[in-house]
Order: sequence, then structure tokens, then C-alpha cells
Amino acid sequence: MFFQIFLHFVSNLSTIAVGFLSVMVRWISVLKKYVESTRQKKAIFSKQERLPCIAPLVTTVEETPQIVSACVRGHFPQWLRGYLLRVGPGKFEFGKDKYNHWFDGMALLHQFRMEKGTVTYRSKFLQSDTYKANSVHDRIVISEFGTLAVPDPCKNVFERFLSKFEVPAITDNTNVNYVQYKGDYYLSTETNFMNKVDIKTLEKIEKVDWRKFIAVNGATAHPHYDADGTAYNMGNSYGSHGSCYNVIRVPPEKVDLGETIHGAQVICSIASAEGMRPSYYHSFGMTRNYIIFIEQPLKMNLWKVVTSKIRGKSFADGISWEPQYNTRFHVVDKHTGQLLPGMYYSKPFVTFHQINAFEDQGCVVIDLCCQDDGRSLEVYQLQNLRKVGEGLDQVYNSVGRSFPRRFVLPLHVSLNDPEGQNLSPLSYSSASAVKQADGKIWCSYENLHPEGLEDEGGIEFPQINYGQFSGRKYRFFYGCGFRHLVGDSLIKVDVVNKTLTIWREDGFYPSEPVFVPAPGTSEEDGGVILSVVITPKQNENNFLLVLDAKNFEELGRAEVPVQMPYGFHGTFVTI
Repeated sequence: MFFQIFLHFVSNLSTIAVGFLSVMVRWISVLKKYVESTRQKKAIFSKQERLPCIAPLVTTVEETPQIVSACVRGHFPQWLRGYLLRVGPGKFEFGKDKYNHWFDGMALLHQFRMEKGTVTYRSKFLQSDTYKANSVHDRIVISEFGTLAVPDPCKNVFERFLSKFEVPAITDNTNVNYVQYKGDYYLSTETNFMNKVDIKTLEKIEKVDWRKFIAVNGATAHPHYDADGTAYNMGNSYGSHGSCYNVIRVPPEKVDLGETIHGAQVICSIASAEGMRPSYYHSFGMTRNYIIFIEQPLKMNLWKVVTSKIRGKSFADGISWEPQYNTRFHVVDKHTGQLLPGMYYSKPFVTFHQINAFEDQGCVVIDLCCQDDGRSLEVYQLQNLRKVGEGLDQVYNSVGRSFPRRFVLPLHVSLNDPEGQNLSPLSYSSASAVKQADGKIWCSYENLHPEGLEDEGGIEFPQINYGQFSGRKYRFFYGCGFRHLVGDSLIKVDVVNKTLTIWREDGFYPSEPVFVPAPGTSEEDGGVILSVVITPKQNENNFLLVLDAKNFEELGRAEVPVQMPYGFHGTFVTI
């Protein structure tokens, strides 16, 4: 507010005074950015020493198809009735063939069932076509993100050479997230395939190919939902004229019981700025009226991806961090499918997960977990995660940390708006949006955290009270602190007061926190947090943790004497 009054005062001064003060403001802005960047670099390069080995958390485990009763300590609320469903990699080799990257492991489905204070557990490997083919041949037959399938050793040299030129099969190892379309649940990754599953039995029902419904080559594993169940997602398409980012809408209801994603539509296509080198993205933002897509300088070289098999490289070899490019925000009207003309740019950063987005005073506000170094995908090679001692410390200290940031995008920018001034009217946010001479809007972020988050290694896997506050102004989000290569704490962030509340237990590694609202309350943090907590310690049990979301105090834990790997994402389904 003070800055806006100051600018109003400056506008009434003489031309010379305006010029002088304008220069001073620019210098102050530069100095502020320098101080901010210095502080951030200090956070990113903070060191850890003597990290404990976590190799057992990224090692093949056996499935537990028979229901196991958990030992409950403390209590689970009587009203908490449903399934916590999670998925992640659980098998990292077939025969003598081993996967190279954490993202490559075969999908293992986890189910915790809660009812009347009791908890049971079961797990099953997804019977994908990839899993079954690898099992039959006892080797890796289909390539994954970081692992290239080698030719059949039974073939002769000439046949193996020719096999390099065959079109590679696309994996249906959907190990990233549970998603929902038209009331059904699917396991999803970022390829064109999803697997519909029965959440009660964890059995695969049907494989679904996005390409049979719309012209996309895949979709994210993080769709968004309107209150009526309409789903939105994003997927790429590639053609002779380059590549496009496509906004997808899936209707909320079935016309026929046998439907899957029938009726899916591409409502907007956004051309890639670099043609055959589109940006990699893992999620996107959504408000009540807009889709926000972030084109970031983590680039996919499509030529390298297409020729990976010939070159003897994995798909991951085609992705590179290119900070010579700035990050751009694209805003799409959900209702009309129109791309708004505003050109919003920021300094280069990478985001994998958005926290929330909402509209206020003619602006879109989007909150993201951001990294200033986009090379973290390379670090999550299994050989790195399984290191010990100094080698493990070096790997961790090479990874950029992720911090929550807020960007403000003013929607109604005109030719008459002044250059060099902050166009954001939001008095509660220090994020700025400054119009430049070329018409671009330069966006500088606001940190949504206190300095204490740096000591926690930053934060990832953000979750909110989605059902009540997605697309709305909100106050709280939850995530995992990363003082290790996997989450080692649970954190509640108050983005208004910028305070942290932390749960941690040494030697234990909690998963993505899932918020479950308590019945009959409208309070944003009225409910519980569920997280699967695992440990590499052989004399300790893994457990499902339940925290009071308001004060972050432990209510109970349900211990299960079963080995579990560290996973990715999941959801809670009421029964």
C-alpha cells in the first residue's frame, strides 16, 4: 500500500524529479532482487552431512495381496471412514535387468482402509501390460523414463541391430497418481495410457488410451476438478509444425455405463515457443475461471526422444535444463477456451507441483513449489539414492531445494498502462507484475514461507483442503520437508502469517500428506492429515499416521509389519 501511495505522489512531480526518482526506484529494485537472490542461494546450497542410508526405501518389495490388520496406537477418529490409496514404484528389476531411475519401478498399489477406528492394509502390483511382458520374459522388455530396454539376447547380432529401428512400445506402467474421471478411478503417469482400477480389490479393470479420444500424446497425472466433477488436464501434441500444449476437458457424467473418458475435448492449444523443443511439465494451475500453464526452461528435445533407441539412450536423455530461457505463464479462459493475450514472464525456475490458484481484484494469483535449478530429475538415479556416507551427502547437496512462491498475474493489461510500474493491486502480496517497453509483464514472486523452511530443506508434495478451497483464496497448505532426498518431515504452512508447524520423527520418512475434512465443519484446517510413514530400520514398523490438521498433533498411528517403498501420490476416498 505504501508503495502505491509513493508512486501516486511521484506522478505529480516535475519531469526531472520523476526521472530521478524512477532511476532510484530501479536501483532499489535491483538491490532488493540481489539481496533476495543472495538469500535464496544460501538456502539452496545449505549442506547436509552424515545422511542416513535410505536404500531400503527404493528397493524391490513383495506385494501384500491379503488384507493385514494394523496395530493402532492412539486413535483414529470414528468419523474417518474410507480408503487411503497410494501408488509408487515397487519393483526395480526383472531377472538380471535393473532399472536405472526411481521413476521407472513397476507400479505398486497401496490401500489403507479405515472404519470405526480400525485400519487394514493390502498392496498389489498393477498388472499392466508392461509388468506382464517383463515378467513373462524375465527381463526389461519395455523402456521406461530412465531405462532403455535392451534387445532380446536370443536374437542374432543382425536382428539386434535392426531392432534399434523398431518403433518403441510405450509403457503403461502408470505409477504416479490416482486420478478420477466420471466417478471412476485411474492410475496415471505422463504417457498416453491410464489404467482403470477397482479401488476395493486393487485389480486392473481396463487400459485406456488418450489418443483414441483426442489428439494428444499423453496427459499429466495431476488433473483439476470443478465442483460438479468436470475434469481438466493438459497434454502435448506433436506435428510437422512443432508441438502444442493442449488444455483438455472431460465431462463429469457418463452417457453410457461402459464409458471411460468419452467426450473429452481439447478446448485450447498453445504453441510451444521452441517448436520441437517443448517444455516438460508435471502439473498446472486452475482457478474458477482460468487454466494457468507454465512454460518453463526444462526442455524436451523431441529429436533426441524419437532417436533415443537408435542412440542407445533413455527418454530422460532428451530432457535438459536451459536457464537461458525465462519462464512464461499462459492463462486460458476455461469457459471459452481462449488464450488471454497477456505475456507474463519470470526469471527461469522449475515447478513440478502447484499449490493453489485463485482470482482476486482482476488478477490471477498462483502459488507454486519452485526450484531455481532444474537438474533434479537427473539426480534421482537409483544408484544415487542408494549411496551411503559421503557419496550420499554429495548427491543431496547437489540438488536444488523447492520453496513456495506466489506470482500475481494482472488480467486486464492495456496499452495505456504505465511501463516500469507494479500493476498488481494486491496490498497483501509483495509479488509484482511490471509492464516492460515491449508489452511483456515481468513477474517477480513473493516468498510464502519464513526463513525456517530453509532449515527443513524446502518443501514439496503440497496439498490443500481441495474440496473446499481449490481455486479460492486460502490460508494453509501441507507438504513434506526435504532434509533428505525423500521427505523426512511433514509441514503445515500458513501462507498468511508465514509460519510453519512441523511433525518429524528421526529415522522415519513420511509420504505426501493428504487432507481429509471432518464432517460438519467449514474451517479450512478442520480435519486430519494422513501420511504413510516408512523407515529403513529393520526393527521398526512402517505406519499410517493421522494428525490433527489444526494443531498438527499426532492422534494415532496404525503400524503394519510390511516392507514398503517410498511412493509418489495418492488420494482419500470416503466409503
